[in-house]
Amino acid sequence: METNLFIQLGILIFSLGIFYALQTLPKKAFSKLRSKARPGAQAHHHFIKGAQFLSKARSARAKPAAVSLAKFAVDEADKALALEPRDPAAYILKAMAQTVMGHRAAALKSLDAALSPPAAKMLSDRDKGDALLKRAELQVGLNRRRRIDSAVEDLAESVRLSPDNSKAFLLLGQCYEMKGCTDDAKWAFERALEIEPTLKEAHAGLGRLFA
Repeated sequence: METNLFIQLGILIFSLGIFYALQTLPKKAFSKLRSKARPGAQAHHHFIKGAQFLSKARSARAKPAAVSLAKFAVDEADKALALEPRDPAAYILKAMAQTVMGHRAAALKSLDAALSPPAAKMLSDRDKGDALLKRAELQVGLNRRRRIDSAVEDLAESVRLSPDNSKAFLLLGQCYEMKGCTDDAKWAFERALEIEPTLKEAHAGLGRLFA
């Protein structure tokens, strides 16, 4: 009986430690990355460490320092993935760090892995919506014309999963605008403004449509 009690106490302490680590992640985006899967403690440790490196990279004023810290974040994400190859959170962490490094094509591949059928099932709707938004941003940034249709597909799914995400509606409106779909662009910009009335880019988008 005492042995079982000590085991249960140990599990409780471990769970509280993981909860505290999640709550103290340095960036809001990574505090939300909670997959339905339960990765091992060591993989989770690497993920937390990588998220902390990424936070420092984003805060760094000098480009070389930011790139160096982002590289450490990628290394930690790779260590987590070596232990949990299907963990989408680690792929998303890696993609964010690769973006800081300026490696957008590599970041896009990491997001493709995070959003592949085996991994994506582990993401909450909100986290999947955020990942789709980031992939669409990269697609548009890498090659607007060639990837615009893929970006629209991602964004349409993103706003379905996260209907309160003004940034996703904004980018969707901009993509529709590039495609010449005025009515769809107007709808998307207006939805963005319903969620965030002060969103300047959405106001500007509507202004362009009716200039």
